[in-house]
Amino acid sequence: MIERLVAAGTYVTMGMVGFVWLIICAITKSNLRPFLKYHIFQSFFLIMALFLLNVFVGFVVSILSFIPFINILLYKILFFFTAPMIFGFSVVNAFILILMVYLVLTSLQGRYSYIPWISNIIDSNVGR
Repeated sequence: MIERLVAAGTYVTMGMVGFVWLIICAITKSNLRPFLKYHIFQSFFLIMALFLLNVFVGFVVSILSFIPFINILLYKILFFFTAPMIFGFSVVNAFILILMVYLVLTSLQGRYSYIPWISNIIDSNVGR
């Protein structure tokens, strides 16, 4: 049961619980079980992917904002995706919240969650 809670806590705290658990396992020289290792590394990968996507989109927006007619269209698209719409959530925030709820629920149930491209990478590197 503790593994399920650590796996769920890893998603909720953006990897901090998993990072602390990895340090504890390194200090005590114990091995991680495949279930916990899978969820910890998947949360790390998701956090890094979201960070890199944020940097890439910011870079593209800053470059395209200099083009006269493209910048108006670009800002309207960005406004649609990032403006609070329902209960203070934007489209991007709602997607991330739904993804987090799915990951937390599957880890609490003791199942391996599946995100199409990301889970395949984690499976090939961590192994179950």
